[in-house]
Amino acid sequence: MTARGSCRCGAVAWETDTPLELMHHCHCGRCRKAHGAAYVTAAMCDVGGFGFLRGRDRIARFASSAELQRTFCDRCGSAVPDDRQLWNGNVLLHVGTLDDDFAERPGFHIFTASQAPWVAIVDDLPAFDAYPPGIVADVQPDLPPRTPPAGAPRGSCLCGGIAFVVTGAPLWSVHCHCGRCRRARAAAFASNLVTRGAGVQLLRGEDLLVAWKVPEARWFTTVFCRRCGAKAPRIDPGRDLAIVPMGALDDDPGVRPQAHIFVGSMAAWDAITDDLPQHEAARPIT
Repeated sequence: MTARGSCRCGAVAWETDTPLELMHHCHCGRCRKAHGAAYVTAAMCDVGGFGFLRGRDRIARFASSAELQRTFCDRCGSAVPDDRQLWNGNVLLHVGTLDDDFAERPGFHIFTASQAPWVAIVDDLPAFDAYPPGIVADVQPDLPPRTPPAGAPRGSCLCGGIAFVVTGAPLWSVHCHCGRCRRARAAAFASNLVTRGAGVQLLRGEDLLVAWKVPEARWFTTVFCRRCGAKAPRIDPGRDLAIVPMGALDDDPGVRPQAHIFVGSMAAWDAITDDLPQHEAARPIT
């Protein structure tokens, strides 16, 4: 079976003809911040069956630790594989970027000791504080708080170059399963907090912000740090909204996701196991 994938803008594309292995959900703070998501679903494939179809010249790299470089498309910010950085001869794939369905399904959670306070694990998969038994790899320390807890939740990108504070009252918070969000975040879904446009204040890093809009979309735009690829808030003046990727938050925002939206587009390998309301498409306007 061949599995193909690409970034959100399509500039970088790849394929593998070997089975996916060790498919899992990672809750570590670095993955959460890099993708702006509740957690990241990843798998391994043998490097011998992996190859890029196009776009290697669009791949940017950021060293999030001494052992790990994170790679992303420099145009749209989607996380992409790196065949220069292998684990036991395997390439790490973020399965949210894959085009095709496949037989494999997530088998376990890792780094649950670092999971976000606004997400709960309610499935029956094994969950491990760090790596599961049998996996020998260095465990990186949790990201230190970038700012002390304050009345308003704060956030930042992975490299720390971008920082912001959410001063506005949350209007709503949702998990979005649409294909655009899944590929842009390279995750099963995007978790967003929405407030008014003036409700997010940028503290630093305006020069690092990159915005890429899906050409055919009415609103969909990805904002990310050009240095580390981490997702950042998007201000939509036309609708007077600010969309905050919850994985970018450093502090507990207090609000919890209220629903799943666009579940009609969710990945075949994904499963909703909580009891939040589910909507086939957009959140109903109330």
